[in-house]
Amino acid sequence: MAGKTIGMVKDLKKGKYVLIDDVPCKVVDIQTSKPGKHGAAKARVTAIGVFDGSKKQLLKPMDANCEIPMVDRRKGQVIADLGDNIQLMDMETYETFEMKKPTDIAVETGAEVEYMDVMGQKMITRK
Repeated sequence: MAGKTIGMVKDLKKGKYVLIDDVPCKVVDIQTSKPGKHGAAKARVTAIGVFDGSKKQLLKPMDANCEIPMVDRRKGQVIADLGDNIQLMDMETYETFEMKKPTDIAVETGAEVEYMDVMGQKMITRK
């Protein structure tokens, strides 16, 4: 499941996901300004890239549209350790695929892990 939907900036909250420059990001802070005499209230959204860890900012009116990535959390089993990559099998569909080996989570062959699929990119989130 890879894709995106359209949401509104005013509906964003900390911990939710948003697309900034076509990069899926997790929202870490939202600052809002009050509406002025001739303008609408604005939001400054600070987010961290899910896959690269880069800090991104989005500045838009509160009633503007923004893109929300589809986040699919799934369970899988580690089939093989291929050095820098691992081979994983989805526990529901039995599909096998390769993904980059996480540096912060120790995974062994045969272990069951939770991973997320965001716009076609996959990442292990926990053991």
